[in-house]
Amino acid sequence: MTLLALDVGNTRLKWALYDAPRVGATLLASGAQFLENIETLEEGDWARLASPRWVLGCIVAGDAVKRRVEEQLEMWDVTPRWVVSSSAEAGLTNGYDHPARLGSDRWVAMIGARQRLLAKGPPRPCVVVMVGTAVTVEAIDADGRFLGGIILPGHGIMLRALESGTAGLHVPTGDVRDFPTNTSDALTSGGTFAIAGAVQRMVENLRRHCGEDPVCIMTGGAGWKMAPSMSTDVELVESLIFDGLLEVADRRLAIA
Repeated sequence: MTLLALDVGNTRLKWALYDAPRVGATLLASGAQFLENIETLEEGDWARLASPRWVLGCIVAGDAVKRRVEEQLEMWDVTPRWVVSSSAEAGLTNGYDHPARLGSDRWVAMIGARQRLLAKGPPRPCVVVMVGTAVTVEAIDADGRFLGGIILPGHGIMLRALESGTAGLHVPTGDVRDFPTNTSDALTSGGTFAIAGAVQRMVENLRRHCGEDPVCIMTGGAGWKMAPSMSTDVELVESLIFDGLLEVADRRLAIA
């Protein structure tokens, strides 16, 4: 009755094996692999896993990567199911102009955040931040409607853009400083403050729209780097996409 949950991003494939397709399921094993090493999964990370009953995932890396992942899954007699953003699911309403065009990772993370809030108390507005190769900042009102979100470059993309377009900026990674006095710190602080400022702006937009302070939840591989530099309180949740996948699985697969 196990579930293998997959989060295939722009840089890495992250996986988690649970004992059941339900919220609160026990995590049995987990791991991550860079996309260039996907072909090692069958004989590496997954070699000692028993065949899962279900595979459910979200992917934003494109069809070529998707095919490579599915080839690795052929070691088991199970057909993967991929989440596609829809007009509504798990108590969340999609306000995107074309709901199916919303990145599935964004959709699943918002489902996870919404259910996490509801498990703690009354509904509240929520800003969901994912910090990875790209950064996304989503706004959800207290009724569970996704109002819209923004996308901006992650730290790595910002630095590469500056290095390629500006002479003399090939410098080591610096530290975040209130008042940077060298180029390395200036670049690192600039990227950090750009992301923090985007989040703060969305928090203010949502506060003004809803008339109450929103909760801000942050996730993603680089979330732990950003959290100390935020100008608004954030809850750092490492497993937000997997939380969302478990919620979807609970509703789609538990009765299958």
